[in-house]
Amino acid sequence: MPAAEEKPLAVVLLSGGMDSAVAASMMARTHRLACLHGTYGQRTANRERVCFGALSQYLGAANRRVMDLSHLGDLGGSSLTDPGLQVADADPARTGIPATYVPFRNAHLLAMAVSWAEVLGACQVAIGAVEEDSSGYPDCTRAFYAAFQEAVRLGTRPGSRIQLVMPVIDLSKAEIVRRGQELATPFHLTWSCYRDEARACGRCDSCVLRLRGFAAAGLSDPIQYDPAVEVPGDAGKGLPAAGPGGGRAPNVSRARRAAALTAFLERLRRP
Repeated sequence: MPAAEEKPLAVVLLSGGMDSAVAASMMARTHRLACLHGTYGQRTANRERVCFGALSQYLGAANRRVMDLSHLGDLGGSSLTDPGLQVADADPARTGIPATYVPFRNAHLLAMAVSWAEVLGACQVAIGAVEEDSSGYPDCTRAFYAAFQEAVRLGTRPGSRIQLVMPVIDLSKAEIVRRGQELATPFHLTWSCYRDEARACGRCDSCVLRLRGFAAAGLSDPIQYDPAVEVPGDAGKGLPAAGPGGGRAPNVSRARRAAALTAFLERLRRP
């Protein structure tokens, strides 16, 4: 690992959630960090901003900026920003793009991050997007980032050579949790809930994906949840944490994790 003064600079988009926190932890091993946060009128903006500040400090970020993207909220079209739309409970049978999708949000965030990287002379822009184990947003895919990389090449000054990096895009939530544990990522400083800021609701898509990840990793989630929601205190006790070399567990373990998740979701659906 290079000494701190020898590390190149990277701009990291840090939402305050667990995926971006682990992505930032991974980047911090080899880069100095300039952490960037966008607030766009989301329901949990205050909590996310607090988490951003705490995580940036924990990671020793060389620079940090919070940018106003409230125009995304003004445009509407998402239950994350429109108070007239409800954030639905997680539904494993759902198909299509969920109402929590903020139209083309990641393009706005990336454009902002690339602009700052060009100003700072940073070599990379990192984002904690996840494609495999996610809500299915179209701006969280490898194809999207490949296309945006080409836009960066064409739209920045010659010699900038800014590279987009997605450290966790191919990982499952369980693998993200395990990787974060290895890197001592402070999960207690992160927030994933789409609905609430004091206690996580435990029912929205983001909460359920997070809880599933901790359960499959055999670890307890350190944040507080609504006491009305039955959250397993052992977060999946008895489930194998990983396969050989820290990778995915064998198929039999996947089946056990799937059964545990099904039982958990059934408890969520009870009145």
